Amino acid sequence: MDEDVLTTLKILIIGESGVGKSSLLLRFTDDTFDPELAATIGVDFKVKTISVDGNKAKLAIWDTAGQERFRTLTPSYYRGAQGVILVYDVTRRDTFVKLDNWLNELETYCTRNDIVNMLVGNKIDKENREVDRKEGLKFARKHSMLFIEASAKTCDGVQCAFEELVEKIIQTPGLWESESQNKGVKLSHREEGHGGACGGYCSVL
Repeated sequence: MDEDVLTTLKILIIGESGVGKSSLLLRFTDDTFDPELAATIGVDFKVKTISVDGNKAKLAIWDTAGQERFRTLTPSYYRGAQGVILVYDVTRRDTFVKLDNWLNELETYCTRNDIVNMLVGNKIDKENREVDRKEGLKFARKHSMLFIEASAKTCDGVQCAFEELVEKIIQTPGLWESESQNKGVKLSHREEGHGGACGGYCSVL
C-alpha cells in the first residue's frame, strides 16, 4: 500500500443489465464514454485512488454482469465489500422495480452489517424518463441509502457519487480501520459544519 493512502476499499457496482454500470465505472476511472460498450461478461475490475477531505483511499471497484446467468459469481463478489453502488436506468422503470431484488441479494451475501449503499439513477441525459427523481429519493430514504442521479455520458454526478460513497465509508471507521490499524495512518478531519464533497448535490442519509 502507498504510504499516504489511508486504506483500500472494495466497492461494488450492481444493478440490472444495460443500466450503465460499466459506463459509470469507465467515466469515473478513465473519464471516457463509449455508447457502443458491450455487456460485461462475468466481472470487470478497476483500481483508482482518490482523495476525499484530505484522506486518500485506493478503490478496488468491481463491476458485475447484470444477467441472471452470471449469478453464480455472486457470493465471492460481495464478500468483504465496504460500499455498494446500486444503479438503475431512469428511462426504464423495470430496472427501478427490480431494485428490491438486488437489495435482497445484497443482504443475503454481504458479510458486513454497516456497509454503505448508494442508489444511482443513471442516464438523466435522456428525455424519455420513466422514473422521477422523487421516487428514487423516496426509495433511497426507505432503505437508508445515499442517492444521486447521474449521467455517464455527460459526466453529471459520476465523480460525486464515488466521492460521497467513500466519504461515508471513511466516516464509518469500523468498515476499514481494522485493515489499517497496523499501518500508522491517521484520519484527516475537516471542520465541522461543512457540506459534502459535492456541495449538497448528493442526498446524504
